[in-house]
Amino acid sequence: MPSESDDDLVDDDVIGDEVPFVVEIPAADPPFVVEIPAETAEAEIVETVADAEDWTVEDGVEDWEPLEDIADADEVLDDRSATRVPSAAAEEPSSAATERAAATVDAAFDDVVAGAPAVAAAAPRSAAQPEAAPRPQAVERAYPLADVNLTSKRLGEFEADRETADLLTADRLLDPHQVIRSEPEGYWQHLVYSISGRRINLGDGKRARARKDLDRRIAAPLNGVARFVPVLSRKGGVGKTTVTTLLGMALADARDDRVIAVDANPDRGTLAERIARTSGKTVRDLVRIRGDVVGFNDLSTIVARDETRLDVVASDSDPRVSEAFSDVDYRDVASLAAHYYSIVLTDTGTGIVHSVMGATLELADQIVIVAGLSVDEARLASETLTWLETNGHADKVRNSVVVLNNSRPGNPLVQLEELESHFRTRVRAVVRMPYDPHIAAGSAIVFRDLQPATRLAARDLAATVVEGLRSLASAA
Repeated sequence: MPSESDDDLVDDDVIGDEVPFVVEIPAADPPFVVEIPAETAEAEIVETVADAEDWTVEDGVEDWEPLEDIADADEVLDDRSATRVPSAAAEEPSSAATERAAATVDAAFDDVVAGAPAVAAAAPRSAAQPEAAPRPQAVERAYPLADVNLTSKRLGEFEADRETADLLTADRLLDPHQVIRSEPEGYWQHLVYSISGRRINLGDGKRARARKDLDRRIAAPLNGVARFVPVLSRKGGVGKTTVTTLLGMALADARDDRVIAVDANPDRGTLAERIARTSGKTVRDLVRIRGDVVGFNDLSTIVARDETRLDVVASDSDPRVSEAFSDVDYRDVASLAAHYYSIVLTDTGTGIVHSVMGATLELADQIVIVAGLSVDEARLASETLTWLETNGHADKVRNSVVVLNNSRPGNPLVQLEELESHFRTRVRAVVRMPYDPHIAAGSAIVFRDLQPATRLAARDLAATVVEGLRSLASAA
């Protein structure tokens, strides 16, 4: 306790009968004092260390640092002491005094925020200096110590009740009772729709819904770079070129982007003969002009386009050409195709060890393997998977698709369920391709002239391939 001769008692200003209220901060050596007049609006608030933690003090207060804990005051403010001003209120119990101090501080701080006179802070006086340090006339709330990051906001984010133009959707604005729905597909659905004067629309039938769902699966977007899908087989005559053609037609018919099929058979291939329209140019012509291609129009003079919008690059059929289609040639064609197409199908040659197969497997995103419906053809297809697994393509085998192609009329001699069960243990999906006399003729394939079961199988294969490509993109 200070003595009666302490100069602080003499220096304190007492106006009238007002007695200042003093609260001592509980600490071993309290460095700060909260001094608040009882009934004066123009009070000077001396903030504690805890209150001053986030603010700086200006105009005359020196050697002041924010303290993270009141217990650290002894270490930082060593050899310092604060003057305690006695008052009648100091004799009150500590709990009651603390409550009164907290209520008074809150009320005074509200007045300061509302525009009351400025806040003042008392600088602690060192024990080595008997004279009291001059008290600053005014202390203002300074900037926070932490950096403030100002981020921009879009127009409309400042007010919660404001709406942007993208909220004006057709589902929100249009009355569903007045929107004209498309005519339903299905015999009974269309009959009810016609009899009711187009007032009762039961929606599409089961088959129409399944067809549209399959369309959505095939037309699912493929973002990023072009996807390469080679079609392989170790035995000729199983329908590898046919499966490539059907897969390409199903993809091009349902998708909005471009699809191309490249005949990469080192010998003479027959992919171009499976479409009705030909350009008379071959893959050799494309390799020759690869440096002059600056747009899709230059490429369109080489490819042949089917009515389903499938583009085909024919293999070299000139018997006078002694140099076969090589690995380097395929890479040149693939680089051009990847620049203008989203899906690149490759009709490979018979076998898996010819000159083009190295680049084909290196660029492949998904593999389609064609198996015939006989014992030896099924074994060769299974051995193809084994060869790919042992040569560094095990991941591609697990994501590949096996097509069980029936190229002969009548029922097959092998049990399809057993054959399908075997391949499902090794690959992601198995698709059955039924026999179609339109394909067996060996001429150009018209997609709309195929039997419904054949078109459905080709579209199912296309949807399966797209789902595999999308799963690879999402995993990457």
